[in-house]
Amino acid sequence: MWRKGLVIFSLILLLLVLPSIAQLKGKIEIFSWWTAGGEAEGLQALFDIFHKKYPDVEIINATVAGGAGANAKAVLKTRMLGGDPPDTFQVHAGHELIDTWVKTGFMEPITFIYKQEGWTKVMPKGILDIVSYNGEYWSVPVNIHRANVLWYNKKIFNENNLLPPKTFDEFFKVAEALKEKGIIPLALGTKDGWEAAHVFETVLIGKLGAEGYKGLWDGRTKWSDPRVTDALETFKKMLTYVNPDHSARTWDEACALLVEGKAAMNIMGDWAVGYFLAKGFNDFGWYSAPNNADIFDALSDSFGLPKGVKNRENVIAFLKILGSKEGQEAFNIKKGSIPARTDVDASKFPAYQQATMKYWQTYKIVPSVMHGAAASEGWVTEFKDVISLFVVRPDVKTTQKALVNIAVKQGVKQ
Repeated sequence: MWRKGLVIFSLILLLLVLPSIAQLKGKIEIFSWWTAGGEAEGLQALFDIFHKKYPDVEIINATVAGGAGANAKAVLKTRMLGGDPPDTFQVHAGHELIDTWVKTGFMEPITFIYKQEGWTKVMPKGILDIVSYNGEYWSVPVNIHRANVLWYNKKIFNENNLLPPKTFDEFFKVAEALKEKGIIPLALGTKDGWEAAHVFETVLIGKLGAEGYKGLWDGRTKWSDPRVTDALETFKKMLTYVNPDHSARTWDEACALLVEGKAAMNIMGDWAVGYFLAKGFNDFGWYSAPNNADIFDALSDSFGLPKGVKNRENVIAFLKILGSKEGQEAFNIKKGSIPARTDVDASKFPAYQQATMKYWQTYKIVPSVMHGAAASEGWVTEFKDVISLFVVRPDVKTTQKALVNIAVKQGVKQ
C-alpha cells in the first residue's frame, strides 16, 4: 500500500515540475556581438543550458560580428527605434545601459526577477549599482571583465631574457629589444575602430592613476591636464612599436599574432583569455598594462528585457539562466571573464580567472569608457573616433583640444 502511495506522490511531484520545463514554446531571439573565439563558446554554453531546460523553444542567435559592439550597436539602434526590438540584447552595464536604453523608456524593469532569484544577496553592490536606476534593476550582469591587461608570449620573453614590463619606461626598453630582434613588440588591431581607444584608455589610467582617470568623466580632472598631454605623447610613441597591418586586423586577429609567435605583447581585455584557450594556446602570461598595477579597469556585459518583445516569458526564463550559478560558471569559464555572482566555485576556473577574482576584491575599481561603463554612448563614440584619427595622424595638441571640446559638449565643465 505504501508503495502505491509513494508512486502517486512521485507522479504528483512530477506533474508539478514538468509544466515549468515544458510550458515554454515558440522562439527567443538573442542579440549580441559574441562571434570570436571564447565568446562564441561562452554564448553556446548558455544556449545549451537553456535548450536542456526548454527544449521546445527555438533559439535565434542574432549575432553581429565586431568587438565591443562596433557594428552591433548601430543595428540594434535601428531596430529599437523602428519598433522591432530583439527579445533580449547584449549591453554594457553602466551608462550604455542606463543612458541609452533605460532613461529613454525602451526597457522593462526586472526587479521582480532579482527578488525571485535572490540575486541581491549574491552580487556585489558595485555591480548592482550599475544596473540600477530609480530604485529598479534593468538588466542581468552575466560577467565582469578586466580591460587593462598586458598579455605576452612566454616563449618569446624567455628566449630573449625579458620580463613583462610594469612601467612605461620598462615597456619601451622591452619594445626596443624586441624590435631589434625583428619581433613585433605590440600587437594591435584597429579594423573595428575601437581597439586603439581601448589601449589609450589604459595609458590614461597609467598616467593619471585611478582617481585622476575617474575624474575625467565628471570634471574633477580636466582634459587639458598636462598628464593627458603626457598620455597622448606616450601613446604616440607606443604606436611606433605596433604591427604595420593593424588597420586590417580586428582585436582577435591581433591576438593571433601572439599565438603565432610573431608578436610579443598585446594590451586587451581579458576576453583575450577566451580567445587564447579556444585556439589551444596556453603559453601566454599576463600583467597589468604599464603603470596600471593594482587598478581594475572594469566592465560588465548584461542582458535586459525590452518593452514590447514578442517572447517575454522566454526572455524571463533566459535571464534567470544568465543570473544563475550554473549559467555564470558555464559562460565565464569559456569567456575569460569572472562571474558577477560571488558564490561560484572558483576551483572550476582556469588560473587567470582565479587570479582575477582576487584582483576584483583587492584592486581599485575604475569604469571602462570604451566599454560603456564610464560615459554616455555619445561621448564614447566621439572619444573612439578622435583616438582612431590620432592613430593615423598623431597630432597631440589637436587631439587634446578635441578631447576637451567633447567633454564640454557632454556638459562637463573644463
